[in-house]
Amino acid sequence: MNIEANSYFAAAEPGFVTRHAQRHQQAIERCVDKLRQTMPVIGLRNPKIGTASNQWTYCAPFDWVVSFQAGQLWLALQLTGDPVFMNAARARRPVFRAILAHRQAQDHDLGFQFSLGCVADWLMTGDRESRGMALEAARLLLDRYRPEGRYIQAWNAVAPHGRVDPHHAAGRIIADTLQNLALLYWAHGETGRADFCHAADGHAETALAHLVRADDTSFHTFLFDPVTGAPLRGETHQGYDDASCWSRGQAWLIHGYAQSALATGNRAYLDAARRLAARAEALMGDDTVPAWDYAAPGNAVHRDSSAGAVMAAGVYMIAQQMPLEAGRWRDFGDRLLGGLLDTCDLTNDPQALGMLAHGAAHVASGFADNMLPYGDYYFMEALMRSLGHTQFFW
Repeated sequence: MNIEANSYFAAAEPGFVTRHAQRHQQAIERCVDKLRQTMPVIGLRNPKIGTASNQWTYCAPFDWVVSFQAGQLWLALQLTGDPVFMNAARARRPVFRAILAHRQAQDHDLGFQFSLGCVADWLMTGDRESRGMALEAARLLLDRYRPEGRYIQAWNAVAPHGRVDPHHAAGRIIADTLQNLALLYWAHGETGRADFCHAADGHAETALAHLVRADDTSFHTFLFDPVTGAPLRGETHQGYDDASCWSRGQAWLIHGYAQSALATGNRAYLDAARRLAARAEALMGDDTVPAWDYAAPGNAVHRDSSAGAVMAAGVYMIAQQMPLEAGRWRDFGDRLLGGLLDTCDLTNDPQALGMLAHGAAHVASGFADNMLPYGDYYFMEALMRSLGHTQFFW
């Protein structure tokens, strides 16, 4: 591959200015250095969650987070042109082949997995095997669309030990799925097949009607009658309670709607991202790193750096699409990145294998202060967006 000739490696958008450019540029360079330094330790494994000593535990083959190490490596390739990052990312291809080969491994997270694992490879190198794998994943994601309720079912109706658990899965959508719609929009652009876009838009509109509350906070999950598609109730899976606002769920929606607006030009999606971001900003008060749940009592105990990173990347996308309000949204993005750099940044710690401390994976399960690979990926994406980069894999 002739990296220098590849149009994917474009310069930053002309005229994009952040007051913190030098600090952010130094931070993204440290991220690249961290990846280079940790590759001999991590090898072909994929980080799942950090330990108390800032080492990694690693994913089982079909974990939803298997792609975030690959995503970081593809970003590092974009920034440097160094094929060592391409080789390390592409060496993970067997993980994605295995997902395509096992039905129980396939759920709504196909978008997370294949946008960062295979779409990235196709966009950056023109690798046709990766394109074919990503299109197959998009077809499998399309199969999860339920036209009776106009939504993509999040999870499979089988518990870890094989017991059918319809309450857990059937008729359920979750905020995270907004991030997975990008795979469908990409597949529509590649093939012209209308049902990819139809399903993505159907789900986005349903989520806007039922996950987003009237006050612009959000449910984490929402249940529909699996037969008729009639809306039933909002619930939570990872938040404090059903009526609360889980910060990473709100961030998934912000980034997801901003990305959907970029893909479609639909101003309703951009307005949704804008309203959700404004509400999150208000709920944060003087904080610079979000609490894990905006309504949890004593929420100062647990922060979620991953929610801050996802939200920062989404906020810069809002700025990109709203020139008249760009300064306001860039300021909020800079505030979020400032909080991460001031209180969570591990890129200067030679012992840490990850980039961000203080991620809240699942507080109710006891995972409340950890490095998280998705936090690291979105930290890199947010830093790049703050500096004007606009070519990504979503």
